[in-house]
Amino acid sequence: MAKYLVQGNYVGDGLKGLLKEGGSSRRAVVEETLKSIGGALECFYYTLGEHDFCSIVDVPDNVSLAALNLVTRASGRVTSRSTVLMTAEEMDKAVKKSVNFRAPGQ
Repeated sequence: MAKYLVQGNYVGDGLKGLLKEGGSSRRAVVEETLKSIGGALECFYYTLGEHDFCSIVDVPDNVSLAALNLVTRASGRVTSRSTVLMTAEEMDKAVKKSVNFRAPGQ
């Protein structure tokens, strides 16, 4: 499974829904939504600042995350951005990969 950091904001009626349903209820919805695509919620936090919430999620692949993003954003009630998370061991593998690259102007 792939791991992602998902940060987002409630928009318009989405914020009204949060006020009505509460934080725990919305977290439960996120858990159920992730289960529907074969994923799982590792953690979910509400935040102060640029984003209203952040979570770390496990999903099978990029296609599954894209499907999730399309549906949630199409609601018009949530905006989000996702960042791929890598383990230290995955980075170890990356630094050992041979890459043939020429920088611009070299």
